[in-house]
Amino acid sequence: MSTTTTREQVRWRGLHVPYIAPWTAGTTLPGQIVRLVGVGGTGIGYADEQPHDRWMWILWTRQSLARGRGTPDLGGMHSLRQRQAVTHMLCGVCGASTFDSDFARWGERHLYVARAAQGRPIAEGERTVMAPVRRPCAVESVTDCPHLRKGWTAALVSYAQGWGVAGLTLDPRTLEPLPLPEKQLHMVANDDLAVRWTIAMQMVTTLHRVTPVELSDLVLSP
Repeated sequence: MSTTTTREQVRWRGLHVPYIAPWTAGTTLPGQIVRLVGVGGTGIGYADEQPHDRWMWILWTRQSLARGRGTPDLGGMHSLRQRQAVTHMLCGVCGASTFDSDFARWGERHLYVARAAQGRPIAEGERTVMAPVRRPCAVESVTDCPHLRKGWTAALVSYAQGWGVAGLTLDPRTLEPLPLPEKQLHMVANDDLAVRWTIAMQMVTTLHRVTPVELSDLVLSP
């Protein structure tokens, strides 16, 4: 079982900055959006499009890396690092693999922690852009993260299935952005034709075989 994927940990004003957090030096890179005909039909692309601009045939936002430079957005997500964490089941806080000794001890399940100001638990089949977290990082996060301190919920999850993307969907006629849901991005399923007109910014998965838990029980259990 792989347990040792290591990434440099970054702190800012005493806080452990999550691996998936963006930094102010990491700007969105320019790219002219054009209408084009691709595999399966018409959609959007970059005028100077490169192979790495797409993942699973979906157009992704261009964002520089810049981890550790500037000021972190503790409530945000860097597009590439979020996708890496969700795809490879890396801890969203430290960037290490969540296929660790706890994963084996929990019956091959991953831990997810989400903000829940009203106390709503993580639901079966829930759509999320969150990455899994390792147990020590989860304990640290609910204490130190200003967003999670307002309320959080945790669950063990057997598997996360790719569902779609969250991003900015454009009007197919004008290529102007469609109105956004309040404080959210558009969530578009992989099999929805609207995904061809979407600039993806985050990967969305659905969570399955979900068991709500208390972190204190996970820490104290043998």
